[in-house]
Amino acid sequence: MTSSKHGEKMTNAIAVFCGSAVGTDSIFLDTAQKLGQTLAEQGKTLVYGGGRSGLMGVVADSALQAGGKVIGVIPNVLVDRELAHPDLTELHVVSNMHERKTKMSELSDAFIAMPGGAGTLEEIFEQWTWAQLGIHLKPCAFLNVAGFYDDLLKFIQLTSVKGFTHPRFADSIIASNDIPDILQQFDAFQAPQPKWGMADQQQLVK
Repeated sequence: MTSSKHGEKMTNAIAVFCGSAVGTDSIFLDTAQKLGQTLAEQGKTLVYGGGRSGLMGVVADSALQAGGKVIGVIPNVLVDRELAHPDLTELHVVSNMHERKTKMSELSDAFIAMPGGAGTLEEIFEQWTWAQLGIHLKPCAFLNVAGFYDDLLKFIQLTSVKGFTHPRFADSIIASNDIPDILQQFDAFQAPQPKWGMADQQQLVK
């Protein structure tokens, strides 16, 4: 991140986690198009899973069509299965899923989860966990399209109420159905104190 003249941190590269399917509601596709376009128009780099299928491909295509920079990260085993996007600004092919998530984290200043399934949830929750451990101090957000994440967000608060998640970490999650609002909150984000102070990233991610 870089600092603005007002002291806010500017998020220049945004990782987007989302489904390799488009879902059953056209609002998911429409929002993916809007997200890619908005990132490009704001001069932000899109970092994503490197595929051309589903919402992943829609976000990437929209950003590219709007003149944006798009970086994909995809493991070898999924290059053919997910149909790696051929027209990205950069495509990193890595050995496995763990390397994919680590590389995306290194390339990004913040993380957005659009609607998706198990893979999307696993990716955003790992980044949120890493933030709690102090591996990074980057914000995580749910783009809550049509209330898609309402129940999940309630569950996260329940884990706090029941004593399994410290309130400062539950409260650090950004959730909105408005893309500009999320991006504005990214720039104003103040990371909570990590669980055990700043950890050594290389040791914890091994």
